[in-house]
Amino acid sequence: MKERIKVALAQISCKQGDKAENIRKIEDNVIKAKQQGAELIIFPEFSLTGYTVRDCVYELAETIPGHSTTVLEKLAKKTGTYIVFGMPELSEKTQATIYNAAVLVGPDGFVGKYRKMYLPTHSVFEEKRYFRPGCKAGVFDTKLGKIGLIICYDIFFPEVSRLTRLKGAQLIVCISASPATRRTFFETLTAARAIENTAFLAYVNLVGIEDGLQFWGGSRLIAPNGKVLVKAKYDEEDLVIGEINYADIRPIEAFVPTLKDLRPELFDELREAAERL
Repeated sequence: MKERIKVALAQISCKQGDKAENIRKIEDNVIKAKQQGAELIIFPEFSLTGYTVRDCVYELAETIPGHSTTVLEKLAKKTGTYIVFGMPELSEKTQATIYNAAVLVGPDGFVGKYRKMYLPTHSVFEEKRYFRPGCKAGVFDTKLGKIGLIICYDIFFPEVSRLTRLKGAQLIVCISASPATRRTFFETLTAARAIENTAFLAYVNLVGIEDGLQFWGGSRLIAPNGKVLVKAKYDEEDLVIGEINYADIRPIEAFVPTLKDLRPELFDELREAAERL
C-alpha cells in the first residue's frame, strides 16, 4: 500500500438524464486530474445522471457492473487511476428496485459499490419514493489503501462512518448532492466524522442548478485532525487536488484515541432505545 496518495475532487454540474454527456465530462476531468498527478478522482452523487431525474430514474438506472461502469472501467485502466462516481443502480433481480449507489473502479477494473443507507425524504428530498436503502458498509482494498464509501445524508449518522472506519477504511469518501441550504451542516459534519474516526475524509459535492435546486459545491479533503487540506470553490465547477499521507494518522490516534476508547456495549443500549422511539 502506498503511504502518500494524490486525491482529486472533481466538483461538476451534470446534465440531467444525459449519461453520455456526463461521462464525457467525467472523462475530461479524469484526464486533467491525471495530468496533475492524481491517483484517485472522485465525482459527486449521481454524477452519471444528475440528481433530480425523478421518474426518469427507472429508465436511467443500470446494473452494476453494467454498460456505464464498463465504460468508466476502461477509462480507469487507460489512465491508471481509481475513479469514484455516483449512479442509480438497478437490481439484477427486479425491474422496480433501485439503489442510490457509489461505484469504485480502478486500473484493474471494477472494485466495488456501496448502496446509500439513509435516504432523505423530507423538505425537497424524496429518495425513499424511488430507492431501496442499502444495509452494508462499503470498504475496499486497493493499491491506494483501504477506501470506504458513503453518500451524502449518511454523514448525518455517525454510525455509518464509524462502521466504515472499523472495517479498516483510512480514507472515507463521501459523495454528495447537497443543496445550498444544507451547507453549514455538511461543513460541520465532514470535519466531525474525520476527527471522531481519526481518518481522512474526502467530500465531493454536486454544483449547479437542477429544477430550482442550487447545489453549493464546497468539496473538501479533511485530515484526521479536522484540518481542511484543500477546498473547492462554492457554486461553480472546480477540480482541486490534495495529498494524503497515511502516516499522519498514527500520531493523531495516539493524541485522540477515539477508537481505542470505544464502548461497544453502548451500541446495544442505543439499538434498544431507538426501537422505543
